[in-house]
Amino acid sequence: MNVRTLVLTALFAALCAVGGFIKIPSGVGSLALDTVPALLSASFLPPVFVGFASMTGHIASAMYAGFPLGPFHILIAIEMLVILYVFARLHKAGRHSWKWIFFIIANGLLAPLPFYFLVSPAFFIRAVPAILLATVLNAIVAAVVMPALSKTVSGRFGLIR
Repeated sequence: MNVRTLVLTALFAALCAVGGFIKIPSGVGSLALDTVPALLSASFLPPVFVGFASMTGHIASAMYAGFPLGPFHILIAIEMLVILYVFARLHKAGRHSWKWIFFIIANGLLAPLPFYFLVSPAFFIRAVPAILLATVLNAIVAAVVMPALSKTVSGRFGLIR
């Protein structure tokens, strides 16, 4: 780990926090575009740092919304860390189609699953469509921006390994 990695992690975590202000209306709370910067950071950071940037973004987004799910946001933040870690590993391995498929399934369908048991089946059924929509929107924005950002930054600054 070097200073550049720490600075980029802090930068992407801050961008995730800013993305938390771009809310997606839903009945389940803090859905936002806070994951886009974390997805983009897979081009620049080691996987574990991508996960931490995402975790930070979720906590910031939940704070803006007033923690509507209370302590469950800690569980969601940990899920985000794991999901974005795997996403970044798939990105680094060149599995570009699989990383998006994994992200959408893991974040949009599997991550809400504990709430079926922790809150209620009704909450889960109501939450999944909104979470899946937010996941797809985050993925689309990141998928559109990622190739241009990667090309521009690597060409000018030589940041991509």
